[in-house]
Amino acid sequence: MNFKEEMRNLTTLVDDYLVKYFDRLNREVPEKRLVESMSYSVMAGGKRIRPVLMLAVTKMLSGDPQEVMPFAAAIEMIHTYSLIHDDLPAMDNDDYRRGKLTNHKVFGEAMAILAGDALLNEAFSLLFEASANAGDKMEHWVKASCIIARAAGRDGMIAGQVIDMESEGTQVSATKLKTMHRKKTGALITASVIVPAVFLGLSEDKIKALTEYAENIGIAFQIRDDILDVEGTIEELGKPVGSDERNRKTTYVSLYGLDGAKEMLREVTRKAVESLDVFGERAWFLKEIAYYIAERRN
Repeated sequence: MNFKEEMRNLTTLVDDYLVKYFDRLNREVPEKRLVESMSYSVMAGGKRIRPVLMLAVTKMLSGDPQEVMPFAAAIEMIHTYSLIHDDLPAMDNDDYRRGKLTNHKVFGEAMAILAGDALLNEAFSLLFEASANAGDKMEHWVKASCIIARAAGRDGMIAGQVIDMESEGTQVSATKLKTMHRKKTGALITASVIVPAVFLGLSEDKIKALTEYAENIGIAFQIRDDILDVEGTIEELGKPVGSDERNRKTTYVSLYGLDGAKEMLREVTRKAVESLDVFGERAWFLKEIAYYIAERRN
């Protein structure tokens, strides 16, 4: 099986699970407009990088992807809620996301806020329910849920967003920029990679190797975003380009120049790939994901 086939297969597993999940919510929840708003953004055609990483690590470690699926779906819901809120007028005030009108443009600001809130709570409801029914695996499942909670919270994704908001219009240091994206973008990516390792009781040295991989692809993801904001097109990205410069945001491109950012991207990708050598040939797909992140066009 090649990379594209495996990527498609894992993405389909995630999409099928989410479709069934929201179909059930639509039948059970009386507030249909809320569920419509939630599913609008979740099913808007994202790349599913985070849940795919989770399933890929699980497969590499000889685990069952279906067993970890509630965690994969939960992390995609958390990621989606963050995008809904990130697009609001109080944040980035974006009109388009993934080539479609942003949630608040379709459903209004109030419903978009509530849909984001509901997705966050739905994610943790899913995690708690899965952990409660895990039997003798409960301890590992609860630990994995805590990793996701920390990654999404005050010292993870939300902390990165706070730094981002407070840094608009100012030039920040390279250290602060890296900290911001390690939290805002990297925290959920790292959680996606580490959760299966904790879930399956992996040794500390191998968890350390996976953490190094995850942190480097998290940086790569953001550097590539910054490059695409300069070189990409609205057709490729599904949203306006050049917003970083218009909003006077510090980026890897503004700090290091386009060529410098591209060189940094190559370096962190190399580190990510090399950190997986401990897993041998089983890590082939994770290595390919690192290259995919570094070369993506949207």
